[in-house]
Amino acid sequence: VAMAGICLISFNGSALELDLRGDLLALLAAFVWACYALLSRKISALGHPTVLTTRRTFFYGLAFMLPALMVSGVRLELTRLTAPVNLGNLLFLGLGASALCFVTWNFAVKALGAVKTSVYIYLVPVITVAASVLILREPFTWMTGAGTVLTLIGLLLSEGKLHWKEGTHHETGTGQMRPGD
Repeated sequence: VAMAGICLISFNGSALELDLRGDLLALLAAFVWACYALLSRKISALGHPTVLTTRRTFFYGLAFMLPALMVSGVRLELTRLTAPVNLGNLLFLGLGASALCFVTWNFAVKALGAVKTSVYIYLVPVITVAASVLILREPFTWMTGAGTVLTLIGLLLSEGKLHWKEGTHHETGTGQMRPGD
C-alpha cells in the first residue's frame, strides 16, 4: 500500500521510463542501506557509542572515495571554498544533512531496531510533499494527495496501528480465537 502511494507521489502523472543502469543502482543503494542498517544495529548491540561509530563510518567512506575521485579526473579547487555560498552548502550537507542524519538514524536503529526504523523511511516522500507545498509553493494534485494517504495507510498497517475487520473472527491478542468464533 505504501509503495503504491510512493509511486503516485513520484510519478504524479509523468510517463514511466525505465533505465537499467539507474534502476540497478537504485536497487543496489537499497541493498547497501539495508546492510548498513543491520550492521549499525549489530555494532550498537556490542556497546559501541553511536557518535563514534558514525564518525568512523564517515572517515572510511571519505578514505575510500578520495582514490575514486583521483581516478575519475575530478579537480579539487580549494578556491571554490572561499565563496560563502559554497562553504555554507558544504557545511550544511556535511554536518546537517549527513552527519546529524546518520547519528540520529543510528540512535533510532539502536532504540527501535533496524526493521522498525527502516519502515519510517516511507515518511520521507510525505515530508517532501509537505515541504514542497509549504516552502516551494508546488501544486498539491489529487495524485499527490492520494499517494500521501496511501503511504500513511501503508505505514500504519505495517506498524499494526490500523486493522480492518475480517468477517466475524476476532483475535484475543495472543493469536488464539475466542470461544464461539
